[in-house]
Amino acid sequence: MIRDDLKAAMIANMKAGEKDKVATIRLIQSEVKNKDIEARTGGEIADDDAHVTAVLQKMVKQRRESAEMFRKGGADDRAAAEEAEIAVIEEFLPAQMSDEDIEAAVMAIIADTGASSMKDMGAVMGQVRAKHGAAIEPAKASAAAKKLLMGG
Repeated sequence: MIRDDLKAAMIANMKAGEKDKVATIRLIQSEVKNKDIEARTGGEIADDDAHVTAVLQKMVKQRRESAEMFRKGGADDRAAAEEAEIAVIEEFLPAQMSDEDIEAAVMAIIADTGASSMKDMGAVMGQVRAKHGAAIEPAKASAAAKKLLMGG
């Protein structure tokens, strides 16, 4: 389980004196705990790893957006700090599919569902999540689906 990996990494990095990694892992644990609290009101969590993976993917997305904004603003040092956090967070994400594999998977789903226009985008993305879950970054799957549904 990802939670166990986080705990083990926390201990190992504390012993190694990796303060930046420890800080990032603490952020991850905090975000996961916040999501756990939100989920309590919605009932039981079906798949814990999927739950934690969703939190990690959201954190990566936020940091990518922040790094991009920092670069545009000329704050390269802050952008580098965001990118360092991304690297630590990605260590705990399941292996991600390559861009070519994502496009092939989305193409197969479009063929299976008979999707033909952007109106079908929701159905396609629902199938992507159901079939591939955490192996596909949602933003990349969405971009591939848009491209394919718009005739690209």
